[in-house]
Amino acid sequence: MTASSNAITSDLLSFTRSAEAIRHNSQWMAGGVNSNFRLNISPTPLVIERGEGPFLYDVDGNRLIDYYLGMGPMILGHNPAALTQAVKRQIDDGILFGAQSAVEAEAARLVCQMVPSAERMRFGGSGSEVDQAALRLARAATGRRNIIKFEGHYHGWFDNVLWSTAPAPDAAGPREAPKAVAGSKGQLADTADTLVVLPWNDPELLETRLAQGDIAAVIMEAAMCNAGAVHPLPGYLEGVREACTRHGTILIFDEVITGFRLAPGGAQELFGVTPDLSTFGKAIANGFPVAAIAGRADLLDMFVSGGVVHGGTYNAQPIAMAATVATLQSLKPSLYEEIAVNGTRLMDGMREIFARHGVKAVVEGFPQVFHVAFGLEQPARDYRDLARMNRQAYVAFTTALLHRGVRALERGAWFMSIAHDDAVVASTLEAVEGAVKQIRADGAI
Repeated sequence: MTASSNAITSDLLSFTRSAEAIRHNSQWMAGGVNSNFRLNISPTPLVIERGEGPFLYDVDGNRLIDYYLGMGPMILGHNPAALTQAVKRQIDDGILFGAQSAVEAEAARLVCQMVPSAERMRFGGSGSEVDQAALRLARAATGRRNIIKFEGHYHGWFDNVLWSTAPAPDAAGPREAPKAVAGSKGQLADTADTLVVLPWNDPELLETRLAQGDIAAVIMEAAMCNAGAVHPLPGYLEGVREACTRHGTILIFDEVITGFRLAPGGAQELFGVTPDLSTFGKAIANGFPVAAIAGRADLLDMFVSGGVVHGGTYNAQPIAMAATVATLQSLKPSLYEEIAVNGTRLMDGMREIFARHGVKAVVEGFPQVFHVAFGLEQPARDYRDLARMNRQAYVAFTTALLHRGVRALERGAWFMSIAHDDAVVASTLEAVEGAVKQIRADGAI
């Protein structure tokens, strides 16, 4: 077989056609992409022609084992039959009505059935949007202005929350009192005036700040899976829940990554802690632009009778709702069990390879989404631990992997799907072995 037809070969893959397409398309699209998170990929952002199961096929004719999975959504793999059939049936019935549909009601029923916090819910179009809706509800319900967020946690790209998502250590200030660091030029500085930034996994600092009585909401990733794949410390989520209740603060779990990925009911089901509000996206519809806000009925009903505005032309768009129903119906316990087996095997295999070649690295997280951090000796407990990882060496590693037919996010996250079976994991570990040998020989680590 040639490199153009096989995921793992003795020949390294080339991406010249992708690079040329990106250059050519830059005359219309800024940078040749439509999201900054697709820029600066080594050796080039890719142009993909199609996906199938765990594989992507690019314009150079390469077949790639994919651990981006659309940056997290594709828990069923690419192009699953049950989903595509449901979408095709809905297209025949209509695209957008500006009204309600039976399929959105069924999707909502499934969300409320699966998610512990979901007494009531609303659909949106993106995680960024529903996070804004959650903050608006919290402020309306409490009459307070201030919000606590945590270093390294991501809640969308809007001005009022894109703070301290990946701050440089020399700009972040002391750990006990972090400075709010803007994530983008052009952000209005005063959008941070109502934001309090704290380190995660530190219950004492949180309790002290909540005790001032002015916090409308605490928003967090229940497991820190954007910057890494960091577990909450034992008792931490329970302590946050109790503290928020005691001080009249709304607890929001941002489950855009963890929802429907770590368990059918997300991280809140896995850890047994129920927030007041939750937000979802990504795996909820296996690649379709669907998000959701769910939670206490009295809070969600403020959209109806409490004067709180929530809107969106494409909210609950029927085709996307058909995808949502098909996805949620597929998320059986057996699916998570199978992903856990293969994800654990991949994590263990990578640890063994790194140890055998003397590569200092931590492979940590969950079988459904884990993180690889070069240069660390112990699992991270917060963003500042993760910030010490050797990112340059890790990019060299993912570049070497890509040339061997394995696509992994350069920030360290690996997403698993039900399509990543035993054979795919074996091929991936073969590529990891070759990539490690290469970066060792090149002096990258």
